[in-house]
Amino acid sequence: MEKHKTVGFTAMKDGTVQDYKIIAANDEATAQALPKRLIAHLQEMAEDDGAYKISRLEHVLQCATRVHESKADDDWIIAGLFHDIGDILAPYTHGQVAAEIIRPFVREEVCWVVRNHGTFQMFYNVSLTEEERNSRDRFKEHPFYQYAVDFCEKWDQNSFDPLYNSKPLEFFIPIIQRVFTRTPFSV
Repeated sequence: MEKHKTVGFTAMKDGTVQDYKIIAANDEATAQALPKRLIAHLQEMAEDDGAYKISRLEHVLQCATRVHESKADDDWIIAGLFHDIGDILAPYTHGQVAAEIIRPFVREEVCWVVRNHGTFQMFYNVSLTEEERNSRDRFKEHPFYQYAVDFCEKWDQNSFDPLYNSKPLEFFIPIIQRVFTRTPFSV
């Protein structure tokens, strides 16, 4: 295996133009491999069930399948697939983590919904106080409020069914590749 080029500095302030060209080339290769790494992380989600009747992977596959069957576009399918990707790494801020992963590649309203879906999901948690359950109301005047209500109601909160016939991850790979190879922030 060929060793890749590395920079000559040990402190960034000592870097040369050539050093920063090496870094830029590495960053480009890293960006090109993003779909592959995201798919691998989705596959890892099969190992955790979060105490649900299905794995975290199956949950996002169900959600994405529902999005697809409703004829929504690729951005919303990506939201369905990746809205919970931060669950294991950032259980208290999973929506924010997921939103930052998809933000360069999807429309603003999709990113906003993914960022805030945890607050909107609280509506369904009967163990919470009425005030906690309705915490989404603080967003009532936000232009993307209804998108979040609809995402949670139609696609997310009902995607924990062990008998649901979701599409396999392989079905979504072309969509993942298409979206995550877009020019960032061009949507």
